[in-house]
Amino acid sequence: MSANLLQCVFSAEQVRTHEPNAAEQSAVSMYTLMERAGKAVFEQVIKHYPHAQNYVVLVGVGNNAGDGYIVASLAKQAGKHVTIIAAAPDKPLTGDALTAQKAWLAVGGEISNYDPLIIKAADIIIDGLLGTGLKSKVRDPFTKLIQTANDSPLPIVAIDLPSGIDADSGVVQGIAIQAAVTVTFVGIKQGLVTGEGRAYTGKCEFTDLGVGQAFTQLATPSAELINYDTTQGLAKRQSNSHKGSHGKLLCVGGNAGTAGAIRLTSEAALRTGAGMVKVYTHADSVLAISIGRPELMVTTTDLNAALEWATCIAIGPGLGQDSWSQSIFETVIQHCVAHNKAIVVDADALNLIAQQSAPIVLKNTVFTPHPGEAARLLDCAVSDIESERYRSARKLAETYSTTCVLKGAGSIIANDTKAWVCTDGNPALAVGGSGDVLTGIIAGLIAQGLTTEQAACLGVTLHAKAGDIAAQRDGERGMLPSDLFAIVRELVN
Repeated sequence: MSANLLQCVFSAEQVRTHEPNAAEQSAVSMYTLMERAGKAVFEQVIKHYPHAQNYVVLVGVGNNAGDGYIVASLAKQAGKHVTIIAAAPDKPLTGDALTAQKAWLAVGGEISNYDPLIIKAADIIIDGLLGTGLKSKVRDPFTKLIQTANDSPLPIVAIDLPSGIDADSGVVQGIAIQAAVTVTFVGIKQGLVTGEGRAYTGKCEFTDLGVGQAFTQLATPSAELINYDTTQGLAKRQSNSHKGSHGKLLCVGGNAGTAGAIRLTSEAALRTGAGMVKVYTHADSVLAISIGRPELMVTTTDLNAALEWATCIAIGPGLGQDSWSQSIFETVIQHCVAHNKAIVVDADALNLIAQQSAPIVLKNTVFTPHPGEAARLLDCAVSDIESERYRSARKLAETYSTTCVLKGAGSIIANDTKAWVCTDGNPALAVGGSGDVLTGIIAGLIAQGLTTEQAACLGVTLHAKAGDIAAQRDGERGMLPSDLFAIVRELVN
């Protein structure tokens, strides 16, 4: 299998267009590909659920159904008890799907109508209802079958993608199969790894069906998948290095009453290895920031001097949007524009940018919006961001000439030429303050000499992996963002 296919995602259109050519170049028929797809699904079912005896295979009317019929035939020949439930039994199949259906009937298979009792009696459900072509809301009889499958306690293995998911955006089209495992073919569909799609896909298993080499020559990935293990870490430190060698980071924020946010950012930067970290904050916040963390330098006067001192800047956590915030924001932005200094922009600093009459174009920046902040920056609804996560991240990168980290399940990092999707991370990170820690990690990496793009990619995977380790140790609920500090330190070393 082409190794780099495991690290790439594609649009459904790319797979649809290039799959026949890749098959032709690899001298295999499309029906052979369907047989290989069915075999790959059956192998994954055996791998994950070796003891399942009673199979229910749900089929629709397209090629996805053809794959389902092949899984059913293989399972029946292996001695399993298999029932096929067709969503539209009266609708005739065509092409390869019809050939697969005939093969199922030839081994003595039958086709049943919807019966919830059959599903109740099964050990496992195979989802071959709807494929990548779905572009509108799911309708009956598919709705009813998906609902019944989801309501059962059985594991569901989805063929190519969970039925009801938009293959490109990951958006649920009204209702979607909640899969435990999804076996996807030829190219990983971009909707499986971010937003809602990521939550419905379960464990994503990939197979190129033996046409990967030809496919990679034909299709350009829409994004690259990254995780902590695939991202290049920091180089070993020189033995004669000193605190000044590892950057001077200025963290700006922490208005009266919101000192915690900038404290999380600044301590995260220290834990990531920044040499010196200074916080410029509101006079009311000094004590809350310095107490218990004497390594942080804290100042409330002469912002210009602090900016001159810094090699890079993080602004936004706890900043607020009052007159104090606005004057500080303007001073920082002007300084960074004039000196081309690297800056990580988060939280209220993003909201202040969104309020400008024209986009502030900053070179050498990382923006880290959550969907709400992204919606304000692009002047649209949050639902627009979530239904077009790839496009939104790219548009932000282009509009503001920045490296954009669009946070959420399957965070997307984009600049003007490339996009990356982080496959690490879990719901434990969905807690207030988590983003402030991410901002500090990215800024701490820039302080140590990484480019904005490198720091954004490594920072996102570090933060997500630390969240995974914390959740593994103590569970997803009740994790505090500050729990990540010690783990981040382990990971950067």
